[in-house]
Amino acid sequence: MLKLQKVSFAYHKEPVLKNISFEIAQGENVSVIGESGCGKSTLLKLIYGLLHTDGKITWKGEEMLGPNFNLVPGESFIKYLAQDFDLMLPLSAADNVGKHLSNFYPIKKKRRIKELLEVVEMEDLADKKAKLLSGGQQQRIALARALAKEPEIILLDEPFSHIDHFRKNNLRRKLFAYLKEKNITCIVATHDSTDALSFADRTFVLKNGSIYADGRPEDLYRNPPNKYIAALFGDVNHIMLKNLKDKETSRKRVVLYPHDISIVKSSPIKAEVKNTYFKGENFLIQAKLNGEDILVEHKTDIKPGEIIALSVPEKLIEDRLK
Repeated sequence: MLKLQKVSFAYHKEPVLKNISFEIAQGENVSVIGESGCGKSTLLKLIYGLLHTDGKITWKGEEMLGPNFNLVPGESFIKYLAQDFDLMLPLSAADNVGKHLSNFYPIKKKRRIKELLEVVEMEDLADKKAKLLSGGQQQRIALARALAKEPEIILLDEPFSHIDHFRKNNLRRKLFAYLKEKNITCIVATHDSTDALSFADRTFVLKNGSIYADGRPEDLYRNPPNKYIAALFGDVNHIMLKNLKDKETSRKRVVLYPHDISIVKSSPIKAEVKNTYFKGENFLIQAKLNGEDILVEHKTDIKPGEIIALSVPEKLIEDRLK
């Protein structure tokens, strides 16, 4: 089990992280999300041992000491994939993956390199020099190298940021399935809602240097406690309740995703369409509701200027207000 107790850190006077405490079970996949500058990357560096904290970080009950105690920062059982990749550019893709593998067992080493190149879908470019690879290809090689000497914990900082969208989804499925199979604890710092929703067992939301929320991705998505958390997963509305309910006089607001709002034939809730955006399976409709900008998903296009009738399930509103 990975355990953090009162972990704090400041680059200057203002703390980036303040009294962070949590536990992560072995084999658990945790995503860390939050706005830029909230401390996601700093948290990974603290766990890896690149930065010092007065708090306590332990793995299986053993304390992990930072750079104030270790001449070479980092622990042998942890691998950290940073955003700069740190590849040996004159070496081939395969040689980068096998850089830290023993040469005493050449057949075993070659087999391991081949296995990992297949995981990141780079087996066809095994002999190509790293300097000739694209940013996305270099990122995949760096990912394979991080797994080469199978770690107990892997820390991934925006691990798919340079990878083409068409390849990213399949790569994610293969990677996270591999980590589960090998029971490797994984912490992913990400801006991508797919990383946070589809593959994580738990999601931490960072805000103002603290753990703002900690829960199952599905729970945080379906019942976001506020607009900040909902907005991390995509487009979101924060609508005045009186614009949705008759005889409502309070100034309460409710968090609704565009797909929570339906366009119907008849309703007392009316809005004027301002713009539409094609998203593939549907259209994102931007409209004005009593002066408020709102976003609604709909199957067909609607011309600007048209008046639309809207409906939101009463129970959904009640659940979001709890």
